Amino acid sequence: MKNIIFDVDGTLWDTTEVVAKAWNKAISELGLATPNITSSILKKEFGKTMDVIANNLFPNASDSERELLLKRCCEYEHDYLMENTDNLLFNDVKEAIKKLSEKCGLFIVSNCQSGYIELFMKKAGIEDYITDYECFGDTGKSKGENIKLVIQRNNLKDAAYVGDTQGDYEATILAGIPFIFAKYGFGSVANYDIAINEINELLNYC
Repeated sequence: MKNIIFDVDGTLWDTTEVVAKAWNKAISELGLATPNITSSILKKEFGKTMDVIANNLFPNASDSERELLLKRCCEYEHDYLMENTDNLLFNDVKEAIKKLSEKCGLFIVSNCQSGYIELFMKKAGIEDYITDYECFGDTGKSKGENIKLVIQRNNLKDAAYVGDTQGDYEATILAGIPFIFAKYGFGSVANYDIAINEINELLNYC
């Protein structure tokens, strides 16, 4: 394995407690929905594209209300995460990323909003180790299509994707690369090529 493409939420860090607080504040201020978002709810939604998450969480809102809710939630999420001083990374992520970068090319593809990956890399202190990244917010494309974009523009060979949900697995089928299941994450999957219990285990495959 010469190149590793990472998911973010549920694979590299867990922001759900912080994000739930931010989203509830935004929802409460707008008064367009009930501010009942919890960490458990977000763990079931993270990994989906932002428009799907908005549809699931705000089913009774109009399209314009849903768009406004999502925009405000994302703004508050960014602010809360920037201000957060707790370590939200899963165990040994920064150290493992540094070691992996000495052996493999490292990339990130997420279904998140624009700016989220950049925020994550800054908070995690791993900007120097990530070669390229892509997200739904920037392209409007599915995770599988964005994985293909990263592979094509970097001419990647022997790449694999590390994620924690069934949607991640399905994205790798579309992209035609192996899937590494992060068992410590948010979801469960029916099929995978490799399963890891902690990120350091990836060092055995590079």
